[in-house]
Amino acid sequence: MSQSVSIQTALCLPAPDIAALIQGRTIAAIPRIFINPGRQFALYPAHTLLNPLPLERYYRLDFLPIAQRTLATLGSEIVVIQAWARCELCQAIDESELLDILSQLTVWTKEALQETCVNRGNIFLAYLRVYLLPQPIEISRNSNSRFIPLLKPVLLNQVTPVLSDRLFNQRKCQLENRLPPPHPELAELQSAIAQLSSDNPAVQALDGDIRILLGWSNNQTVKQEDSDLAWIHKIAEVGNSSDGQEFEKLVRRGLIKLGFTNSNRNPKATYDPEATGGAGGIDFYCEKPYPVVGECKASKKESVPNSVTAQLIHLGVTHLGQEQFGRSIKLIVAAGPLTEPALRAAIENKMNVIRPETLERLVELQAQYRGSIDLLQLKQCLQQAPFGLADDKVNNYIAQVNQKIQLRSHIVRLVKNYLENANAESAGVDALYAVYVVSSPPQPLTAQQLSYILIELSSPLTGYLGRNEDSDRFYFLRDLSVTDPH
Repeated sequence: MSQSVSIQTALCLPAPDIAALIQGRTIAAIPRIFINPGRQFALYPAHTLLNPLPLERYYRLDFLPIAQRTLATLGSEIVVIQAWARCELCQAIDESELLDILSQLTVWTKEALQETCVNRGNIFLAYLRVYLLPQPIEISRNSNSRFIPLLKPVLLNQVTPVLSDRLFNQRKCQLENRLPPPHPELAELQSAIAQLSSDNPAVQALDGDIRILLGWSNNQTVKQEDSDLAWIHKIAEVGNSSDGQEFEKLVRRGLIKLGFTNSNRNPKATYDPEATGGAGGIDFYCEKPYPVVGECKASKKESVPNSVTAQLIHLGVTHLGQEQFGRSIKLIVAAGPLTEPALRAAIENKMNVIRPETLERLVELQAQYRGSIDLLQLKQCLQQAPFGLADDKVNNYIAQVNQKIQLRSHIVRLVKNYLENANAESAGVDALYAVYVVSSPPQPLTAQQLSYILIELSSPLTGYLGRNEDSDRFYFLRDLSVTDPH
């Protein structure tokens, strides 16, 4: 929409209904009158519902907490309008409709829809394309239950739709044809997550991902930065200082971030980031998915003496036993160069010695792309020679992970561009492969390899692409942005 829009009136709707429209949970509203398609209006949040049913019988359980909070925060005198809408379609429906499916596609219970139909004879179902206002509008509360004139017209030169054209058209088609939602269990999960702490970045990120998967939210082109990056970026700095205790804590936090766990309650063989190994204790020990035992050595310029490797062997055998220590991956994170005896001992005992910068790059990659570090593949890397100075082989593994991310980013971008150019909702593997081979790809793939990656990217746990049920047709959900590796 490129032309200016003038909004002069506001449509009264129950406040929770408007909250659902703004969140992208639904594109449907039930106005009290028929609305001509093409009409544009602001969305006025009202206290009243469409029938006298109690709230818990009016709204679906997965939306009820949001409905309760929305009504509880409404002002008594001043109404805040946050969005406007254009009616795309308006239908009259009655009790003969598939109200159970309609309930699944909206936020109302089947009982609420039936009750409204009985009271009115039928109901008007309006399909609304919703846009956010650049600035909220405040007006005095009005008892009118239909349209309310604004004090002065609102002129908009730019518009911000809640849903993209593709998402809205997809949802409109689903609603028109009364197609049940493909992932109702995700809506329940999102409802549970939404009630958790709103200031937890991990919760916010997961909530955003689920909204995109459900089609409630546009693609997030601006990547939300993991708050853990603040301490991750200190690993190398502290490792190259004399603060050994802080470095040990950061290394432990890094291992947790990578996905290692430990149920061992022995304070001398743990990876609790709020503690340290202390006198006579191992600097860090992880149990799963495989045992890792190691020592940290922060230093400005000092060399790493043989006593560090000897200490790892002594403490490892003491606290874990010879058999468990022998099965463990042995890791030393140290800033200084190894002395000749220390290097020889590390090689002979199959120890991996890496710099703090290498660990920081590994953990940073995991923070930027959740799940990108496959700990079993990392195990294969650490189990292979050369031992001793292991930075090169770990950095080589990091480079391989970055290549995989670059490849997947290319494929996601290819699907997005192909669908936009073809003006299509989805595309099959054959069509996408034909485009892939001429797209200057990062690496050659067979059609089957491309298919495997498309399926991976369309998993609910990844959510960059979507996949039509029981088919090999895929569609775009969100960008996989990449940063330059360093």
